[in-house]
Amino acid sequence: MTVDPNEGITEIRNKIDSLDANVVTLLKERLKLAKEIGRLKDEGKRAKWDPLRERRIYDKLITLNQGIFPEDSLKSIFHEIITSCRLSQKKAEVAYLGPEATFTHLAGVKYFGHSADYLAMESIDDVFSNVEKGRTTFGIVPVENSIEGAVYSTLDSFMQYTVKICGEVRLAISHNLVCRSGDIEDIQTVASHAQPLAQCRQWLRKNMPTVPTLPVFSTGAAAQMAANNPNIGAIASSLAIKTYELQVVVRGIEDYSGNTTRFLVIGKQSPGRSGADRTSLLLGLMDRPGALNDILTALSEENINLAKIESRPVKGKQWKYQFFIDMLGHIEDETVRSGCEKLKQLCSYYEWLGSYPSAEESSSET
Repeated sequence: MTVDPNEGITEIRNKIDSLDANVVTLLKERLKLAKEIGRLKDEGKRAKWDPLRERRIYDKLITLNQGIFPEDSLKSIFHEIITSCRLSQKKAEVAYLGPEATFTHLAGVKYFGHSADYLAMESIDDVFSNVEKGRTTFGIVPVENSIEGAVYSTLDSFMQYTVKICGEVRLAISHNLVCRSGDIEDIQTVASHAQPLAQCRQWLRKNMPTVPTLPVFSTGAAAQMAANNPNIGAIASSLAIKTYELQVVVRGIEDYSGNTTRFLVIGKQSPGRSGADRTSLLLGLMDRPGALNDILTALSEENINLAKIESRPVKGKQWKYQFFIDMLGHIEDETVRSGCEKLKQLCSYYEWLGSYPSAEESSSET
């Protein structure tokens, strides 16, 4: 007797439908429990976000999975679930460098999921200002690129505004040349943010040597310009292609592979320990020989791993600099706390910018 394959497919699909219904029921139950936790935290005046608890959830899920479901997809699915449940306790408003579909917007979605409210700002300065004044709960800003280095407008804003770093996102980036028609012959000007233009300068010089470039304040703004003018090409994100209905001319025009941008999430309060954290400081040095060496020695004596150091000039004070320092560990860790106490004594200016969970490496965003 021959079995009808269609009957077998129908039976399996019915089982999938039943499983999907169970998943929705369980998601609703999880959301209900998350809201109850939020209510209890409000009563106890505890922070909404517990990074250590969240990290343990992911570790447990990976163990339970036993490598059967694709691990990156599993993390992505549960990141959206966990974030949506957390934001149900209090929905986040996130300011970012706009317009819509910038790489900063993509980084925000990667960190907060799709449930947050995203508000586009015209500049990085505006993102900081809105967070400081409480107009938005959080902001997200680029701070450094693995090829082009620090984003100085972000570092300078930390010297001007009072905010705390709440988290970080690392986004591996591949740049696309896009325009309305998808034909490179139509492009008379290539527009983008200064950093993507710099990251693609060799490709542009080789393949479009006579076409001028136009720096604008964001990749999203460049995509908008390309959407409105058939003779403008843009270096933009995959989200911009969909948002502004553009055509890809060439994918992956960056000069070097491994191009990753690090973004910082800013707010009013840093989270507690996650067990894999980073601490950021803003320091001013004493005006004497060996001042920087004294700081590095103090951190070394506490066995603190320094992840980054960057100097910026102090506005209005010639030849005066402040230093941004990233170290591994949380301010609640004994070694980091002790090291920071030493720095307070050694520095003319000391500000703790925040302690926050270190970001995992990201897969490439095209």
